[in-house]
Amino acid sequence: MAKWILLTTAVIGAIAVTAVLIGQIHESSRVEQMLTTLSEREAQSAGGRVDFSSFSKLPPPVVRYFQHVLSNGHSLIKVARLQQSGVLRTNTATESWSPFTASQVVAPHSNAFLWNAKVEMPLTTHVRVLDSYIAGIGSGRVSLLSSFCIASAAGTPELNSGALHRYLAEAVWFPTALLPQSGVEWSPLNDHSALATLTHKGVTVSLEFRFNEVGEVTSIYSVGRFGRFDGEYKKVPWQGHFLDYQFKAGMRVPLYGEVGWYDDGSLQMVWKGHIIDAQYEFEL
Repeated sequence: MAKWILLTTAVIGAIAVTAVLIGQIHESSRVEQMLTTLSEREAQSAGGRVDFSSFSKLPPPVVRYFQHVLSNGHSLIKVARLQQSGVLRTNTATESWSPFTASQVVAPHSNAFLWNAKVEMPLTTHVRVLDSYIAGIGSGRVSLLSSFCIASAAGTPELNSGALHRYLAEAVWFPTALLPQSGVEWSPLNDHSALATLTHKGVTVSLEFRFNEVGEVTSIYSVGRFGRFDGEYKKVPWQGHFLDYQFKAGMRVPLYGEVGWYDDGSLQMVWKGHIIDAQYEFEL
């Protein structure tokens, strides 16, 4: 009897391992297909180079920002590849933070990105989180052990808007995407802030960018970004902070960022991350 129990246990274990491996292959194939779709849209180009002489109609803090983080004549970014590490939590109510590592691929000319994160969970397990905005469609997918999908959503107006909001906020990591020739419209607010507006595939989002005296973006703010709370989408005030600007490929980009939602008037962070590597391809 003991031998049969051991044999049965071994068979069940082998089936479980096989199921996980097959699931991981399917999920990896999904990621590759998303990257292929994103890459196919890289061909779209805003054209030209950074031209400081074209900034005369921009708000003064925006001009200071571009002149601080870019150089005149710099090529536009074609593809950005970022490696990140940090911690996140699923909502503002929990005190539990989970470590993550992530890779992110961005194609600024098509306002597209794919964020591929491995989030550590208890008992040495993990979940794979895919967030993306490709061809105007926002999507999110969570899979246990990078194998079994446990949550998925795509293409709702709220998700599309939230994903485009994220893209615009994170453009400080690929700053030529914030240029007017990349589709961003800037409106003055005061000496240290300006409103950035981006329209793509019928979706329009706006973010307040706040700048320090040097010209760095220190924070972004939205009066209402769509997020999912208690099983439904709501527009909630959203804010992010950026620190530790360093030179990368001839540009200044922040190596630390954090974002959170306002809950009863209090800002509650839900994501904190460091850029541990940044690689760029530029227009010729």
